[in-house]
Amino acid sequence: MENLPKKIRSKKLSTRVDLTPMVSVSFLLIIFFMVTIELSKPKAVDLSLPDNDWTCGNGRWISCGGGERTVILLLGSNNKLISYMGFMENPMAPVKEISYGKDGIRKELLLRNKNMLEYSAQLGKPGRGITVIIKPSKESNYKNLVDILDEMAIAKIDTYTIVNDFTPEESNLLATK
Repeated sequence: MENLPKKIRSKKLSTRVDLTPMVSVSFLLIIFFMVTIELSKPKAVDLSLPDNDWTCGNGRWISCGGGERTVILLLGSNNKLISYMGFMENPMAPVKEISYGKDGIRKELLLRNKNMLEYSAQLGKPGRGITVIIKPSKESNYKNLVDILDEMAIAKIDTYTIVNDFTPEESNLLATK
């Protein structure tokens, strides 16, 4: 019996389990679900609209109070920008072609908004600046629209709209100037 091989006993391993990977995975899952819950919450954008006593609902995007708060910007081809204030039939400020940038439309918007804020404060309705109606034509490019929207943010004009409805007079004005 001495020739028989001796029984080899297996080495006893520790029964301790390392939970480090489990903790790491659980933290990653917690972070993942926290981020997905935060991203799934609905986000709202503030929308400023003119007051009801100043706007018309008859299909035209001009103000009923005489047009003293309304500035119309017509965007045409070849970086053409035409501005007027009030009604097209009888504009309060002369119809003129303005350039983009700080010496052009920005200066004009800041001046008109400042004047309107002072005027509305005298009437007892402070904080009522101008309402800008942006009318991009089919020939205008996307960059011009983005530039005008940037100018609205820089001039702190929060009441504006984008309309693609042109009157025949406005179409003629874009074609001639």
